[in-house]
Amino acid sequence: MERGRIKRGCFVLMAVLGLALLIPHVLIQRTRVHGDSMLPTMQEGDTLLIDKLTYRFRRPKRFEIVVFPYQYRENTYYIKRIIGLPGETIRIEDGVIYINGSALQEHFGNARIREAGLAGKEMTLGRDEYFVLGDNRNFSLDSREPSVGNVKAKEIVGRAAFCLFPLERFGVLK
Repeated sequence: MERGRIKRGCFVLMAVLGLALLIPHVLIQRTRVHGDSMLPTMQEGDTLLIDKLTYRFRRPKRFEIVVFPYQYRENTYYIKRIIGLPGETIRIEDGVIYINGSALQEHFGNARIREAGLAGKEMTLGRDEYFVLGDNRNFSLDSREPSVGNVKAKEIVGRAAFCLFPLERFGVLK
């Protein structure tokens, strides 16, 4: 009888340790915001939870906030909002974002875009590419910049889903 309890205890301990190791690598990850590129949605120092599971079952959607690595600096990740989806044509002209020739109706950008960057000329996204922008459009390194460019689906770590801290912004990110 005692031997069975020990086996069950070892099994439970192994299961708990397995989950503790699995959760940060597969399900969720905690991160902190550095910089002002996502103002007013996120601010310097905000602590977020990244949902790493959703995109294993579906593709990212327009206006979701995603996390991806910056290719030129190890252990550096960018947090940006998806604006353009695979196969769409993107252009920014006179501060307005056009998708497939129609002006994008959105309320996330907090100012008229001054620099179109790469999107000053019409660009068509590949079948696995996303065009991302920071909400603070005039102070963001994003898909308009050659050093960032379009983000491939396989590069997306996950979706910024929840703000843990500070408590006044505690809740689901939109």
